[in-house]
Amino acid sequence: MAHQAPLKYIFYIAATPEKVWEGFVSQESNRILFSGAELQADFKPGGLLAWVGAGLDGKPMTYVRGKVLRFEPPKVFQYTFAMGQNDKPSRATIELLPETEATKVTVTHDEWAEDDPTYAACADGWPRILSRLKTLLETGKTFKPH
Repeated sequence: MAHQAPLKYIFYIAATPEKVWEGFVSQESNRILFSGAELQADFKPGGLLAWVGAGLDGKPMTYVRGKVLRFEPPKVFQYTFAMGQNDKPSRATIELLPETEATKVTVTHDEWAEDDPTYAACADGWPRILSRLKTLLETGKTFKPH
């Protein structure tokens, strides 16, 4: 069994921490970033969250589900993360730190189960999501995910 190293990404977004926070948690930005998927969340520790959208057959499906661990606007959002049918949750932590004219965004995705089948998809997905969020917040529009 292979150990999965934590995934860590640092981006700088030319926006206030409050605006970046809204980019991560608002219904509107999540629909834009995730091709129409809805973020359904009870934003408090222990609350459930899920990104739900249309599957290939057009029926609703849950892409990602988890539980809120920390919710401290506009600084820290931490939650468990299980993609698709995977029943081994990992942990995602989003930390925002104000800079002079930008917000430092640090995403750490860790606590992976050995040989988690969704690790590669997350390693590919986080840079795409963060790039799309940065573009959306700085320009008001974004690009297609693939």
